[in-house]
This record gives sequence, C-alpha cells and structure tokens, in this order.
Amino acid sequence: MSTLMLDAEALYLELLRGVKALLKSDTRLVGITSGGAWLAERLQADLQLPGKPGVISSAMHRDDFSQRGMVSGGGGQTALDFDVNGADIILLDDVLYTGRTIRAVINELFDFGRPAAVRLAVLVDRGGRELPIQPDFAASRVALPASQQLALARSTAGAFSFNVEG
Repeated sequence: MSTLMLDAEALYLELLRGVKALLKSDTRLVGITSGGAWLAERLQADLQLPGKPGVISSAMHRDDFSQRGMVSGGGGQTALDFDVNGADIILLDDVLYTGRTIRAVINELFDFGRPAAVRLAVLVDRGGRELPIQPDFAASRVALPASQQLALARSTAGAFSFNVEG
C-alpha cells in the first residue's frame, strides 16, 4: 500500500498563483469552514487585498444534516462582511470530493443575496463527484479510495499540511 505524500505548502503557492489569475478589481474571497477559511485568510494577506475574507459554513444546507449535525457539517458560523448582491466571489475549499459541500455553501451564499459570479478554487480535487460541480482552479488532482479522507491541517505558526485518514 502506497502512502500519499502531498506538500500542502507547495500546493498553497500554486493556489496563490491560480487565485491571482482569477482576481478582478472587485473580487471577494470566501472560504468554506474550516480549511477553506484558512486558505482565504492567508490568500487575502498574501495578495494584499483590503478588508477580510468571508467565511461560509455548509452546516445549515447539508443534505446529510440529520446524520452529521452542526459539528461535522462545517461547524463555524457564516460571516460575510460585504454585500453579496452583485459581488464577484471566489469560493475557496481545501478538498473537493463529492460536490455536496459546495452545493450547500452556494445555497447558504444565496441566502445572503445574488452574486454576479461565483467561481471555485480548491487546493486538491480528488474526483469522485456526485454532483455536476467542477473547480475553476485546482492546485492538484489526486485519486484516493472512497474509504480515505483527506483534510487540511494548520500549525500554530500557520503552516499547512495534510492528514490522510482511513
């Protein structure tokens, strides 16, 4: 059995380049709790964008809410300190898999208004989609068995790494 080795910091630099190419003068970054929010926070600083990025939770719109509840459904609160109506938004996530989290956060986003555009940038696209959702930018694409989970971790110093479970 081979061990998956992903350099999260190197992938972050690739994501930084990709997001920079997607930026428009009025783009707002919105990170999905928690890994996507960490990415959005760091990208906001590294790209020297004004203000702070938005954070969005999938908890209230998940189709498996009854099984997962609030804790594992993207437990943080949504915080969007800008008018969503007409906004150009880059949605950020650490790992894209089935597409169900993206569907849930898009529903959450539309509870706040109607953006002009929503584009998706992810650190890792692992395939296995159950919904027709594709990223506008993926720093990496990997194949993992369905029994494994890939999650972004952040050290107290802010460095990224990956945890593979299963």
